[in-house]
Amino acid sequence: MMSTHFETNSIRISPSKSNQKEHSAPLYLTSSFTFDSAEEARATFADEIEGNIYSRYANPNSSDLIQKVCSAEGTDDGIATASGMAAMFGSIASLLQQGDHVLAARSLFGSTHQLLTRVFPKWGITSTYGDISDFENWEKLVQPNTKMLFIETPSNPGLEIIDLEWAGKFSKAHNLILVVDNCFATPYLQQPAKWGADIVTHSATKYIDGQGRVLGGLILGRADLIKEVQFFTRHTGPAISPFNAWILSKSMETLGVRMDRHCSNALKVAEYFDGTKEINFVKYPFLESHPQFDLAKKQMSQGGGIITLDLKGGLERAQRFIDKLKMISVTANLGDSRSIVTHPASTTHSKLSEEERQQVGITNGLIRLSVGLEHFEDIISDVSQALDQSK
Repeated sequence: MMSTHFETNSIRISPSKSNQKEHSAPLYLTSSFTFDSAEEARATFADEIEGNIYSRYANPNSSDLIQKVCSAEGTDDGIATASGMAAMFGSIASLLQQGDHVLAARSLFGSTHQLLTRVFPKWGITSTYGDISDFENWEKLVQPNTKMLFIETPSNPGLEIIDLEWAGKFSKAHNLILVVDNCFATPYLQQPAKWGADIVTHSATKYIDGQGRVLGGLILGRADLIKEVQFFTRHTGPAISPFNAWILSKSMETLGVRMDRHCSNALKVAEYFDGTKEINFVKYPFLESHPQFDLAKKQMSQGGGIITLDLKGGLERAQRFIDKLKMISVTANLGDSRSIVTHPASTTHSKLSEEERQQVGITNGLIRLSVGLEHFEDIISDVSQALDQSK
């Protein structure tokens, strides 16, 4: 039974029970599926009847995951991929061809930036970046061959917020495919399809898994576009493993509960350190000092689990701060149950030039803090002592 509530659907949507009458969805570790007759095999391959063929195409575990996330996002259909970057790549490569042009917000994850600036140009797909603070100039950036608008909001790691309502109307006016990376917000906090997004992507490795266990990606959206994505992914092979899909489907059952805690903790941590003399600024979407606070409140139900801290003292201070942490993990991941710090300028966004990093607010002193599920007082205590010890 479908509900109007995220939490219920994320728990109760499940594949049909087998004759074993299991309560929890089983794991289908099989590469292929059998047919009762030659005619059934022919009809299934011809898409005349529904059925599983090969786990590179679909698997009951990936189908279960897709159904849950599509329900949460309000999209028609989707594809699960082996990683978040497979989803980013597939969402672009499957829908564009040589000679097409992508218009993108400048604030993008480092590997997505590499796709647009180094990978796709090899195949004749070009891109132009626009500044989200200068929407009036975006009309000038649209070219006759522009086919797609690609954005992420909140952005990684600058936490810039893009007006999804504007993006939806702008894309429709110029007949563009609007692709929104919704990784930081998750479908629990924000549903871009409501504002006109044609495709929504996720690194399911992050909050959807939520415990740093498995890789996975998602491409969700309009049925006609997903059909093109399905063709592309079937024949290029970025399939998610059944095991990872099973893990991610189970993780969807607790996403709402976890995100409530991530957001609650993050807001408390952001408020505590806002105005601290050792920090140039604290940035968090639901902190009133965020330059797009009102916009964040308009399109997100809560502020998410990511905070950025710009430390006084630049690179050396940032490195000392990280080395002095006692509890918080140092890794490139985010969205884990454990709090994590990352120094974007030297890790996730290190392949950007100094000028490119400055354009999106990635200073040498910027710390990305993925606030976990520990007690917020312990997170604050660890950050506080590291600030003191790194002076």
